[in-house]
Amino acid sequence: MRKEKTVDFHIKWAWHSISRMYNAHASRFDMTMATSYVLLNIDSENGTPATKIAPLLGMEPRSLVRMLKNLEERGLIRREVHETDKRFVHIMLTEEGRRKREMAREGVISFNNMIREKIPLDKLVIFLDVIKEINHIVEEENQKLKASEGVEDI
Repeated sequence: MRKEKTVDFHIKWAWHSISRMYNAHASRFDMTMATSYVLLNIDSENGTPATKIAPLLGMEPRSLVRMLKNLEERGLIRREVHETDKRFVHIMLTEEGRRKREMAREGVISFNNMIREKIPLDKLVIFLDVIKEINHIVEEENQKLKASEGVEDI
C-alpha cells in the first residue's frame, strides 16, 4: 500500500502543516506551538493542577516537566503549592503568561476561522465525527496493548 493511501499518512501530513503554521505564528511572539499549547490549557484565572495538564495535552507527565520548568524560568507561569498538602501543585499564569496565552489564542481562532470560511460546515461535521472515532479506536487499541503488557494506565 502506498503511503499516500494510508489514513495515518494524511493525519500526520495535515498535523505537520498545521504545526508549521502555528510555530510560525508563535515564533513572532518568542514562543513555540508546544509552549503556546501548554499556556492555552492553563486556566487563566484559577490556574490548573499540574497533574491535569499532561492529560489535557495528550502528553506523558514526564514530558511536561521540562516545558513547565522553561515556562517558569521565562516568567510565564508560577507554581503554587497547596497550603495543607504539599503534594498538590497548581500552575498559575503570570501577567506575561496571560498576555502570551492571548496571542496563542488569537492564532488558534484565526486558523479555525480560516478553515470554517473555506470548508462547508457539513463537511467539517463529518470530519470531526470521523477524527473522534479514529481517536476512540486508537485509544481502545492502546488500552488493549497496555493490558496485554501488564502496564497500568497513568
